Amino acid sequence: MKQRGFTFIELMITVAIVALLASIALPLAEVAYQRNREQDLRQALREIRTAIDAYKRAADEGAIEKKADETGYPPKLQVLVDGMEDKRKTDGSKIYFLRRVPADPVSGEDWGLRSYASSANEPQPGKDVFDIYSKSPDTGLNGIAYREW
Repeated sequence: MKQRGFTFIELMITVAIVALLASIALPLAEVAYQRNREQDLRQALREIRTAIDAYKRAADEGAIEKKADETGYPPKLQVLVDGMEDKRKTDGSKIYFLRRVPADPVSGEDWGLRSYASSANEPQPGKDVFDIYSKSPDTGLNGIAYREW
């Protein structure tokens, strides 16, 4: 009677082929994961920067209060979520610029803040929020550091 089954050699070849395929797929999965994080970073940066610009526009148009010694940019990011009283209406309604402040998907930390008074090369926080950046020390797939995006 002849027994059917796999020999040890056949099993070892199968395991070697599966290991080879897994070693090829793993780096591709890591690149796909990094691309997703970078896409989330681009989206978060665009969302917050659009809200900062809308706040500035509302301040310049007189829709929200802007003191004479202020630049018109929000004093902190949370103001974009909390909203500002609409000066064009008498019912005390507010203008909101963001539903929430998105997290930095790359560093997992708070955003780096750049005030209007600081330079783009050496961003520093200050009295207002002119721009934001990621605090991640890593570099993107495009070769540009995340903090420069």
